[in-house]
Amino acid sequence: MTLQTRIQPVRPPLEGYYSRVMAYFCVAIIFTAIAYEQGLTTLTGGVIIYSLLYPHAIRLLTEFRRQSGARNLRLALLALDALHTGVFITLCQFSLIPSLVFLLLISFASIIIGGPLYLFAASLLTLAGCMLSAAILTPEPQLVSSQLLAFCSLASGGTFTVTIAAFVYRQGRRLEQAQQLISAEQAKTAELASNLAKYLSPQVWESIFSGNQRVTLETHRKKLTVFFSDIRGFTELAEEMEAEALTDLLNNYLNEMARIALQYGGTIDKFIGDSVMVFFGDPVSRGAKQDAEAAVSMAIAMRKHMKVLRQQWRSQGITRPLEIRMGLSTGYCTVGNFGADMRMDYTIIGREVNLASRLENAAEAGEILIPHETWSLIKDLIMCRDKGRIEVKGFSRPVQIYQVVGLRRDLGAAPTFVEHELPGFSMYLDTNGIRNYDKDDIVKALELAARKLRDKVII
Repeated sequence: MTLQTRIQPVRPPLEGYYSRVMAYFCVAIIFTAIAYEQGLTTLTGGVIIYSLLYPHAIRLLTEFRRQSGARNLRLALLALDALHTGVFITLCQFSLIPSLVFLLLISFASIIIGGPLYLFAASLLTLAGCMLSAAILTPEPQLVSSQLLAFCSLASGGTFTVTIAAFVYRQGRRLEQAQQLISAEQAKTAELASNLAKYLSPQVWESIFSGNQRVTLETHRKKLTVFFSDIRGFTELAEEMEAEALTDLLNNYLNEMARIALQYGGTIDKFIGDSVMVFFGDPVSRGAKQDAEAAVSMAIAMRKHMKVLRQQWRSQGITRPLEIRMGLSTGYCTVGNFGADMRMDYTIIGREVNLASRLENAAEAGEILIPHETWSLIKDLIMCRDKGRIEVKGFSRPVQIYQVVGLRRDLGAAPTFVEHELPGFSMYLDTNGIRNYDKDDIVKALELAARKLRDKVII
């Protein structure tokens, strides 16, 4: 059962057919009491019959005009009810108790439908109905009501009020149940959306839900920076480890790489085993230069973080030195939805994708390779080493490549990080990432390590 079928439509009680029948039935009772006391006249009998038939006639009218504006029709009916109230007050010769009951009925209806403004308008129309009918009928006012007329007026008005209050309570309960159902459905939808979001890059997911990205088979050309990486030595490690342990290691690695990619604004395209594909410049771009700088900065951050991961893996008994290798390329690619109408992938194709993949395959362990186009965009921020031209599979001419050394700000007179790794020793220190209250503990740990190394007699 869907949410739409479980939630019943809720309508204000005085808008409905039954509430109008009840209100005019009260009028019929009051005029029946007047006819009993004063004798049945043509006018009194006509009012009684009219009060009993009018709601049914209105129902037929509303069914006939269902296609017209419901709000305008509701206002017109309220105006007629207000004019009727003025006429009924005149016909009962302004008798105090019935007049108050009539005013109660129209006030109840106008407040529920539209609030104080509608009450004011209904009051003016009621007054107009009184004046017009009084000018025509010229009744003799009888303010004091008989006991029978007062009893019938109060009993019918009280019954109407209690019944409508019960309807309002029932509608309130329905609204409360509907809100609970909506809240439950929203929670389910949020959980489902959160689960489905893990199958898409957050940027793509957000662009779809914001309406900026249409889920159709369409593509466009954009200048992107494409990134590929994999782990050198992972295939050999996979032959040595149990499947469960290997899965935990791989998921740990991919989770850390994905976190860094998102931190730098990259769109994660896919994971293929230990390989990661990320691109910058779509669906959100900060400009080709900024996108390229962010992509290469991300690669440097990943390379640094591999030292932390290797220390963690070494503590778990994994002694094989695993290194990440990376390739990037910048240029125009075709990006968009590829596949079938019922199953599509948001990905990229083009020459630069192939070049980035080839450079990743050509890179040594711990190496980041980029072509000249990317180097020209990031050279002011990132230091690179010229590696000359190399033959790249699938490309007719040699490609000029560069090896990424590091961020220039970290390679100056006072670098923010220190890293060193030898058999039996591994250290990675990033002073930018250290919190003030951890500084003393780190200094103590380094001093303790230095004392142990000085005291140790190494043969």
